[in-house]
Amino acid sequence: MSLLVVGLSHRSAPVSVLERASLAAETQAKLLQDTLAAEPAVEAAVLATCNRIELYADVDKFHAGVAELSTLLAQHSGVGLDELTPYLYVHYEDRAVHHLFSVACGLDSMVVGEGQILGQIKDALALGQELHTAGRLLNDLFQQALRVGKRAHSETGIDRAGQSLVTFGLEQLAAGADVADWARGKRALVIGAGSMSSLAAATLARTGVAEIVVANRTRARADRLVEILAQPGGTGVAARAVEMAAVRDELTRADVVVSCTGATGLVLTAEAVAEALGLDVADAVETPAAAPVVPAPADVDRHAAWVENGSAGAVRQAVRRATVPAQGTGPVRLALLDLAMPRDIDGGVARLDGVRLVDIESLAEASADAPMAADVDQVRTIVSDEVAAFGAAQRAAHITPTVVALRTMAAGVVAGEIARLDGRLPDLDEKQRAEISQTVRRVVDKLLHAPTVRVKQLASEPGGAGYADALRELFDLDPQTVAAVSRADLNDPNRGRS
Repeated sequence: MSLLVVGLSHRSAPVSVLERASLAAETQAKLLQDTLAAEPAVEAAVLATCNRIELYADVDKFHAGVAELSTLLAQHSGVGLDELTPYLYVHYEDRAVHHLFSVACGLDSMVVGEGQILGQIKDALALGQELHTAGRLLNDLFQQALRVGKRAHSETGIDRAGQSLVTFGLEQLAAGADVADWARGKRALVIGAGSMSSLAAATLARTGVAEIVVANRTRARADRLVEILAQPGGTGVAARAVEMAAVRDELTRADVVVSCTGATGLVLTAEAVAEALGLDVADAVETPAAAPVVPAPADVDRHAAWVENGSAGAVRQAVRRATVPAQGTGPVRLALLDLAMPRDIDGGVARLDGVRLVDIESLAEASADAPMAADVDQVRTIVSDEVAAFGAAQRAAHITPTVVALRTMAAGVVAGEIARLDGRLPDLDEKQRAEISQTVRRVVDKLLHAPTVRVKQLASEPGGAGYADALRELFDLDPQTVAAVSRADLNDPNRGRS
């Protein structure tokens, strides 16, 4: 197995790059066909969602494969290679398997544990099968990824993880009060219309807020979210969409703000919040703690500890490096929940009187022992076990054509010897001939049984790829015969169909 994945996602690239690099259905098909036409690749599949673009391939050369797949992604996405390269990540062999299994379980999603990714993986496999670009390796890989994802959702509470992040954030804003009592009658402003913002809007609607205003850089996405919130049979919350330019005006009317965008800079500055609340703008800007916060590498570490690792120990370690700003004084006039990383809201707003800020950093500190961490740890264990099992199965499958060729050669030897016996002892009756033939076959089967079972076991272990070569050399097997067995298995129309 020489599995290679080259891609970019919300973890590695800003939304502006992801939006430009998005692939339409016809573009995905052309990308797969061109990948297969490239020399290093013999199989290919593409996983393209609003938050990720990943090209999977079975390659015979690592460095050439990385270069070719990167170039193809740039060509078909319309983003120049020089601009795209800093945002690309590469995984190879077992690390590539681990990555896809983690994606399938929702560990790599913007909303941890979301199940929509399973349908997108299934669509990616179906496209590869339809275009005949997914062969034995990718069929097996994607089918197993689907099974691993379903197992994670059925055996753990990972489904609750994304919901927990929003709900826990609102609980922190409520500061010990019942969230429904705290939220009832409030006006909420949701900035962003992606998966996390949509989840936040739905959660706010269920808590009983009086109104939800959605602001997004792309107005059409904000309109769609509002339509969903206002659907018949829903919560009945009043909802409307506005342009991002209207956020400052909406701040003057809002009681609660939830922000989760893919912006690389601040969406809400301390100056904007102070102005909305009628505070002294000059004082707010001049206060050192209220200066715009530039995301540091530690921010990324903390976000990874919270969302990806899910480990209580990792979260505690990350939080010890954090400096949580002091909260302002007086009754809370504006509650802010920042679920973005890098942060959307200037950390300095927490020092303004009447403002309460909760962000990923403070959530991590308050919930180091949250149930989500245990669920994520459990899913990560499942992924590790499944990666090991998949690797063993692939290594064992690699030697199967050689074992089949060996048994085919043995059967030919037996047939030849029985034919010679018929020529030397023509007077044998059918019963005698059948008994002799069965005895010879039984002897050959017993002689081959232990070695073939043992070689499959050895081949399934790490570093066991050389046993197939040793078997071919020891028994002088025809390489063409082995290749023919592999092709027959690869071309089985029932193999790996979703």
